[in-house]
Amino acid sequence: MATYQKFEQFVEDLSHKVHDMSADAFTVALTTAANAPVVTNSILGNLTEIAYTNLSTRVLATPTTSAQTSGTFTQLWPDLVLTASGAVATFRYVVIYNDTPTSPADPLICFYDYGSDLTLASGETLTIDFTTSSFTIV
Repeated sequence: MATYQKFEQFVEDLSHKVHDMSADAFTVALTTAANAPVVTNSILGNLTEIAYTNLSTRVLATPTTSAQTSGTFTQLWPDLVLTASGAVATFRYVVIYNDTPTSPADPLICFYDYGSDLTLASGETLTIDFTTSSFTIV
């Protein structure tokens, strides 16, 4: 199972109205262990993505639910299935960013560390499972 980590800037960006969690376009970026994200990254430009050649759409669907309980906010997106139509470059991290804002451009939300390198051959899939929560703000 992948390990969740939010980017520190995300919380401040929320207070500055950078994100509209119910309407903006949220997208997945894939990175390698050599280009691992760190919690102090703030925009997609801080990261080096793999090429998306031979991969299906990486845009997340509209969130299915969001709720606050006792001061903890949880957002849930439907699972995203990445399908390879040919060989895909090796990656380890799945990063979620907001593709809508222009200032700052492509602010980061969170990332998932799969713990080891992943590869997809033609016809293989990776399900990014948001069953419990996409992210939580405490």
